[in-house]
Amino acid sequence: MQTPNLPDGALNGDRHLYAVRVYYEDTDLSGITYHANYLRWFERARSDLLRQLVIDQRAAIEAGEGAYAVSEITLKYLRPAKLDDDVLIETRCTELKAASCRMHQLAFRLAGGERELLAEAHLRVGFVSPEGRPKRQPEEWRAAFARFAEQGDQ
Repeated sequence: MQTPNLPDGALNGDRHLYAVRVYYEDTDLSGITYHANYLRWFERARSDLLRQLVIDQRAAIEAGEGAYAVSEITLKYLRPAKLDDDVLIETRCTELKAASCRMHQLAFRLAGGERELLAEAHLRVGFVSPEGRPKRQPEEWRAAFARFAEQGDQ
């Protein structure tokens, strides 16, 4: 029995790329993607970015150290994704601080070798204690984000 590939993104310089497909459950009756699904896709891409950077958020949560949480987000919808579209989520870290980082995410429709921008998000993700208070990111995590963000400077 052949096992399918698990959903996995890829690091490409200072960008993380993550592919999704628009399924029936993602759409309304007209076949247009429901707006909240972009938030889900962006979250999946950020979670995969952590895996690619070898940041074990689950272990940190289970050890009572803390976790990342979105503290602010701005979304702009430009064009609708439709049933059966292939969508590429691109994520970049634009600012890194002791307890947080700012990210920019883009959602593109892929069709015929072309990329069409569908939506974009600007957000801030903070590391928080189990009590929900801001806390310095673990140093090795911050270093992993710094190496990722610096790839664009080369």
